[in-house]
Amino acid sequence: MRTKIKAGKKDWMPYLFLAPAAFFILAFLAYPLATVFFYSLQSYDVTKIADKGFVGLENFKDLFQDDIFFRSLRVSAKWVLVEVISQLVLGMILALLLDKKFKGRGLYRCIVFFPWAISGVLTSMLWSLIYNENIGLLNSLLKDLGILSNNMAWLGNMKTVFKATAVAEIWRGIPFFAITILAALQNIPADLHEACVVDGATGFQEIFLVKLPMLKDTIILTTLLRAVWEFNNVDLIFTLTGGGPSYRTTTLTMYMTNMSIKNGNYGYGSALAVIAFFVLLLFAGIYLKLSGYGKEDA
Repeated sequence: MRTKIKAGKKDWMPYLFLAPAAFFILAFLAYPLATVFFYSLQSYDVTKIADKGFVGLENFKDLFQDDIFFRSLRVSAKWVLVEVISQLVLGMILALLLDKKFKGRGLYRCIVFFPWAISGVLTSMLWSLIYNENIGLLNSLLKDLGILSNNMAWLGNMKTVFKATAVAEIWRGIPFFAITILAALQNIPADLHEACVVDGATGFQEIFLVKLPMLKDTIILTTLLRAVWEFNNVDLIFTLTGGGPSYRTTTLTMYMTNMSIKNGNYGYGSALAVIAFFVLLLFAGIYLKLSGYGKEDA
């Protein structure tokens, strides 16, 4: 009898250890998610308190008749593609360079990783000063080089605002890929490099035929994570442009933020959040399926 009681107590021990983690997951993930789904079915506009109440799918019907919603989806897709591809390519180049042995490599690694340690708001302030029309470093530099004759409002011009904002985010995101890819490169056996040298392979052949195939899972996972983060990016866009001008930098999450925080329409903002959730869920499933993550190449 004592043996059975002791065995029963031991069976509960793993659940007791997992209980704190489960509590925090429910408190900080499941509950907020359920709240968003709940408010997406409500009319909850702080400017129209009298109309507060359950409206079913009305928010979603209004959403699919909203031209700004569809425009924000296109901006989000463009933003994610530009950011992830640019950061991946530049981050991989830096990782390959930093993987080589040279004098002062540790110092250069610190310099490369520095932007990743800066908060989004601080990054926004830094780049807003660089882009400032009157005292900005960029205008001053381009005028000294004779490229510009007059100051340009980089964040106020509809032709340049998206590119300017994208550059600031690319600068911040490159270290993420550099760090993760560098870590993966250092796990590749040195024997493979020696074999490539013996076989007479060029540096490009070694990269594309040996290293890249071994980095496949790392690249898939990091691009997926970065795509999700960039899709949800709000802090930098909010601080630099607020989604303007003329919705040129209004991503879906930026539109959701403006509707909820600025306009006080939490019901409609929650409906946008629900759509964003399912867009990311669908994208992640399809991307992992098509990329063959975790599968060995035949």
